[in-house]
Amino acid sequence: MSEMFKISLPDGTVREMPEGSTPADVAAAIGPGLAKAALAARVDGELRDLNRPFEGDSTLALVTSRDEKDALELVRHDFAHVLAEAVQKLYPGTQITFGPATDDGFYYDFAPAPGRGMFTDEDLPAIEEEMRRIISADEPLIREVWSRADVRDFFERTGESFKAEWVMELPEGEPITMYRSGNGDVAWMDLCRGPHLASTGKLDPRAFKLTRVSGAYWRGDQNNPMLSRIYGTAWLNKKQLDEHLVRLEEAAKRDHRRIGQEMDLFHLQAEAHGSVFWHPKGFILWRQLEAYMRRRLDAAGYDEVKTPQLMDARQWEKSGHWGKYRENMFVVPDEIPSTDDDAPVLSGASDLMALKPMNCPAHVLIFKQGITSYRELPIRMAEFGCCHRNEPHGALHGIMRVRQFTQDDAHIFVREDQLIDEVKAFCDLLDSVYKDLGFDQYAIKLALRPDKRFGSDDMWDWSEQSLRDAVAATGRNTEEYGWEELPGEGAFYAPKLEFHLTDAIGRTWQVGTIQTDTVLPERLDASYVGEDGEKHRPVMLHRAILGTFERFIGILIEHHAGRFPLWLSPVQAVVATIVSDADGYANEVVEKLKAAGLRVEADLRNEKINYKVREHSLAKVPLLIVVGKREAEDGTVAVRRLGSDEHQKVMVLEEAISVFSAEAIPPDLRG
Repeated sequence: MSEMFKISLPDGTVREMPEGSTPADVAAAIGPGLAKAALAARVDGELRDLNRPFEGDSTLALVTSRDEKDALELVRHDFAHVLAEAVQKLYPGTQITFGPATDDGFYYDFAPAPGRGMFTDEDLPAIEEEMRRIISADEPLIREVWSRADVRDFFERTGESFKAEWVMELPEGEPITMYRSGNGDVAWMDLCRGPHLASTGKLDPRAFKLTRVSGAYWRGDQNNPMLSRIYGTAWLNKKQLDEHLVRLEEAAKRDHRRIGQEMDLFHLQAEAHGSVFWHPKGFILWRQLEAYMRRRLDAAGYDEVKTPQLMDARQWEKSGHWGKYRENMFVVPDEIPSTDDDAPVLSGASDLMALKPMNCPAHVLIFKQGITSYRELPIRMAEFGCCHRNEPHGALHGIMRVRQFTQDDAHIFVREDQLIDEVKAFCDLLDSVYKDLGFDQYAIKLALRPDKRFGSDDMWDWSEQSLRDAVAATGRNTEEYGWEELPGEGAFYAPKLEFHLTDAIGRTWQVGTIQTDTVLPERLDASYVGEDGEKHRPVMLHRAILGTFERFIGILIEHHAGRFPLWLSPVQAVVATIVSDADGYANEVVEKLKAAGLRVEADLRNEKINYKVREHSLAKVPLLIVVGKREAEDGTVAVRRLGSDEHQKVMVLEEAISVFSAEAIPPDLRG
């Protein structure tokens, strides 16, 4: 007689199932509707295939399309496998590598067959058609456990050199899962940890679209072969896909690279990979944002500092960054290059220095100057610090991901009893800043300890709980704020709170963060004198609100579609003439607006007014002030607001100046 397993369900009921039973059997026992709707299962918290047998008494939660997060992860993973199968059936000799799910779909990397060029966008329609054929065939997806040697032999025999290389790096003796799509001689196999849906027919063939092709190096290393990466977007149903495609169209219209060019804000070029050339108008935007942040930090009790760009490699060794982060640092030899044409430029024997990838060690060095009393804490040290990180060329994206960037960085040195109040104050400041900048919705995530980390378990327990308590004290650990804990996502030295903004078209951006750190003060021997006269370690809070100016300005551009609030706009108004007879009055209007503190330009060109309106609308100028003979005689202006349904409004000049100058006051300075 077979053993019976007790399966505990979310409603508290317990079902006894015979050994060899699966979550699919439980779903069928509950009812045919659930059996049809079930996509996968959480067994003892682990996401698993429906047809994987229980291994003993277990808790079970069946996953359906209502469990959208798990369901989307599953279908996107499966669409990636269907893509790989389709490509290999259409183009024999193509090698597969890996294809994960992404935030809105999936991708898969391929090595094209010898003699065939890289895949292009023109290949996508045929691949989509083959994917739909595989889905309609409703091929079963079967999990099998193999030995490492058998997996290697299979991939070597089938000419899959990339997979054969990868599998040999998996631990010897550890079971490896392979998934079979279909039955018999026509089955398609791939190495995968799973889980998967029960069959390809569980996918909606109308709910995906292949979007583009790009190049990618094997294992992200530019010294390795170049692969073709095919991207797709995938959803649970066609309605979700259609909504996403509309969002993509809107995102393309808001692309910060295009708008930045139209507004003449910045440019990038190959001579400075990953660094931004800020044009005058773009730097006005930067300066307005920086001035706003400086006022907010001053009011919140921060002291601003400035620290070196270059520091000795030995300092980075002490802080731990040299061992954990060196591959992302720009390393510089501490010597004068040779000018002798017959000698090497560098000797290779000098000490090493590195451009700072972050500001924190330098702030600890400032804290250590002199003796600090417990009465002086908290110390809030801020820096608009320029940093450099050696990002791969392929990872760079506009001004969103760059190599040279400026952080709105700060570090707060506190006693343990001050930590919760300081984190709470930071959360309140961040909330106010985001609202001032036009973001009304954001989510808060707590990133917990990673597997590889510094510090004791007791330290991590205390740090994580302190952040939980601080957010609870603000009342923001709720569903409204998207509160969620993320196991394994913390930094190597500290847990952190992450703040994810939602923009105007529903995309999320992780920007702000605050981290509790007891490791760096220990490594760099930072201390204060306590009430007992003894030395104590401070807790160091790493925090940022914007993240980096470059990326946040990119987000601002896309969120506002370039239509910034008046106080942030590089050019707040253009005074345009209808006829040259009004040039003198136009210049008078410009001077009066400038005297009121507005950023104004004059457009006195001999062009039709409709041409001027179109040009300045494309440049996203908020106010177009039109003047002609009548306005000059009456002392009025005709105002067109960017994006307004109202054609134009005639105002007395003094009234217009009063209204616009009040509107242009930054939000933190308004009464």
